[in-house]
Amino acid sequence: MKRLRRSSKKQLFFWGLVLVTCFVVVTVRPVAAQYSSNRFLTSPPTPLLQGEGRQIDNLGEESIDTSNLVSQGKINEESGHLADTIKTWQEAVKDYEKVGDRMNQALALHYLSLAYQDGGQWQQAEVTINQSLDLLQPQANPAILAPILNTKGSLQLAMGQPQAALDTWKQAETVYAQADDQMGVLGSKINQAQAWQSLGMVQRSRQLLESVQPQLTTQPDSIMKATGLRSLGRVWEAIGDLPAAQTILQESLAVAQRLNSAPDISAALLSLGNISRNLAEMPAALAYYQQAAEIATTPLSQVQAKLNQLKLIIHLEQFTDAQELVPQIQRNLSQLSPSREAIYAQVNYAERLIELVETADLHPQEINYKTIAQQLADTLKAAKRLNDKRAESLSLGILGKVYDKTQQWSQAQDLTEQALFLSQSINAADLSYQWDWQLAQILTKVGDKKSAIAANKQAFDTVQSLRGDLVAMNADVRFSFQEEIEPIYRHLVSLLLDSPSPEHLQQARTVIESLQLAELENFFRTACLETQAEQIDTVIEKGDTKAAVIYPIILPNRLAVILSLPGHPLQTYHTNVSSPDIEATISRLRQTMNPALSNKERLKLSQTVYDWLIRPIDNQLTSNQIKTLVFVLDGVLRNIPMTALYDGNQYLIEKYSVALTPGLQLLEPRSLKQVPLFSLTAGLTEARQGFLPLPAVKQEVKEISDDLPSEILLNETFTHAKIEKELKNHSVNILHLATHGQFSSQPKDTFILTWDKRLNANTLSQLLKTREQSNSEPIELLVLSACQTATGDKRAALGLAGLAVRSGARSTIATLWSVNDQSTADTMIKFYRHLRQGDGNRAEALRQAQLSLLKQEAYQHPYYWAPFVLVGNWL
Repeated sequence: MKRLRRSSKKQLFFWGLVLVTCFVVVTVRPVAAQYSSNRFLTSPPTPLLQGEGRQIDNLGEESIDTSNLVSQGKINEESGHLADTIKTWQEAVKDYEKVGDRMNQALALHYLSLAYQDGGQWQQAEVTINQSLDLLQPQANPAILAPILNTKGSLQLAMGQPQAALDTWKQAETVYAQADDQMGVLGSKINQAQAWQSLGMVQRSRQLLESVQPQLTTQPDSIMKATGLRSLGRVWEAIGDLPAAQTILQESLAVAQRLNSAPDISAALLSLGNISRNLAEMPAALAYYQQAAEIATTPLSQVQAKLNQLKLIIHLEQFTDAQELVPQIQRNLSQLSPSREAIYAQVNYAERLIELVETADLHPQEINYKTIAQQLADTLKAAKRLNDKRAESLSLGILGKVYDKTQQWSQAQDLTEQALFLSQSINAADLSYQWDWQLAQILTKVGDKKSAIAANKQAFDTVQSLRGDLVAMNADVRFSFQEEIEPIYRHLVSLLLDSPSPEHLQQARTVIESLQLAELENFFRTACLETQAEQIDTVIEKGDTKAAVIYPIILPNRLAVILSLPGHPLQTYHTNVSSPDIEATISRLRQTMNPALSNKERLKLSQTVYDWLIRPIDNQLTSNQIKTLVFVLDGVLRNIPMTALYDGNQYLIEKYSVALTPGLQLLEPRSLKQVPLFSLTAGLTEARQGFLPLPAVKQEVKEISDDLPSEILLNETFTHAKIEKELKNHSVNILHLATHGQFSSQPKDTFILTWDKRLNANTLSQLLKTREQSNSEPIELLVLSACQTATGDKRAALGLAGLAVRSGARSTIATLWSVNDQSTADTMIKFYRHLRQGDGNRAEALRQAQLSLLKQEAYQHPYYWAPFVLVGNWL
């Protein structure tokens, strides 16, 4: 055997550094892979080259000249020849094993693991990376061991093991420190932040990133710094802080510009475009995409930027601009060499063309389904030549979509089933759920309802298993959640309700509640329910057999309702009304809650919604002696108060206590009669940060403290730091905040106003979670008495539901709109009085407070009493 030449050693280690030492969050694709063609593209993977040029002197005495294998492996990897890449690294592993060269064998195994990960072969990837580490231990060179640990962490995260990934990345940080590699240390910390976020520990993630950011920004300008900042920006994006992500990405761009590194400039611009898109800054997003394309140094990166630009232009219905961009993309695609990335770009392009044919009046000779199908057929051939099963599955699936559009359902079904078989064979769950969902739609159209339910159920189950990745980690899914994920849930509910057996009704209820939770996780970018929870049915059995649960479900052609009565099987009823008509009615009803508008129209609209939801079950509610109605509201229905529904003679609040919940699961039920109450009561009476004064808050705070033992924070003492301190130092079970606030469909716009700052939804919920870490008892009641849902935001009440769930409080009381200062104070004072003097039932105490306003001539209009809603446990 020939001894490995020193130049070959250096070459091998250089490739090792390129392939191994990276910020894995960006480089290794997790289960929610960026390859799914209906997503926006991220910038190309950008390894952080740590320690380039270092050499290893102990590679082993007996070795072989494998420089050709190393070069070929790199060439195959770059060209997207996945099967050839795997084969090359397998040969390298065998050759190094023959001569006992453990170090290089470990490196080759590591590259092989990366190739397996690219192909979605997770088990093989796991086995191989563990073999690599076993060969290196215990006397491994830190410069080799650390990046391999980083890659193992990324694999664990991709396989849904965030705690294991966190532990591995902590170990990688230690080893990087031993290697005196500061950039490696920082990269491992960034990865740990991603793991903390995946575990639902947003505050821990944020604290870690805040410690990393100044260390990274003070590094001298280098490609490594530009790449590291870009990686940091993406993790800020992952935890939902888009402004912070935008700021750090702009720093990355500035570094790349000072270095005049065109590839890094283009990559930063592409990432900034994605951030701007998620911030709804569409003109800025389009400008970033255009600049990224202009500066791109390769046809691939250029076409990626243009494809993002095209998708956004179509979303904005700028069809003339889209038609001008199409031939430019075609030219770019024609310049691409055959590779996996080229195939993904082709499939992505085909999907954009399908959207154009669907939504724009284009000349048939320019773009039509026939030409799209031909392009996909060519793409499929290329995927087969590369022996790339994932690319082949993508091509087949989208080709099936084209046949579906042309109503050739037999061919569409066959192609979709082939795509599904391939995705399942490589464990590509993020593709499988799409093909199951597509198959369910095709089967529904041909009338095979039983098979459609089975396929839709499989898509739902897969999305549930991936939900943490699809929703909490992938910004592109967040952007298109309503268009791409939500329909899977609603279609399944519709199919189940078409044949409403007891089993199907149970399944439909589970699905719609899963959608509610998925929406909240999409809102917060992290898991919402972390505490021990109980089913609502159990709550009713234990503590309130006079409560009924009502699940309205908005479907395309009807408003369906599932009713749960104590001691009875589930039942369903519906009204034939389209979802656009439902939305218009609810929007108009919300507007008529303004006292300046017509009472006649308000009552008419309130009665319409009453007829949809309550009229069909009036007699059953009466015969079962129901006293409390618990609503699991869907979509725009969250934006109106159920208490103000009108039966023609009286409001719903005059007959029932009303509570809301985002789903079946609640904290263990407990009446307030069972616990000694202590309140932390805080409020603002003075104008702050552009908001008007709330003079009645002073009276509200005083009288609440007269009824309850309380710690009071008023005006300048009502600060973030002071609240945090008081929550830690006192056994608070009621937190009452009398201040301005807003609920929005965007976490950054959901906030509570304190004297010194705005506490957004994530910060407030984490503050309460931190308090619970030192106090095992959750807050019994969180009251937000002067907040409102954001004007013009039809999903704004999602912020209220999200904050209520994430707070960990058993119950939350808030207002759907900011009402009269004095009437709000009166309501809150009476609520606490009824709470102490009555049986401790929160829903009934709130009802009595609202009725007291309704009986006053000055406050009879629902504007004054209706916006108060109770979310969570009503006992």
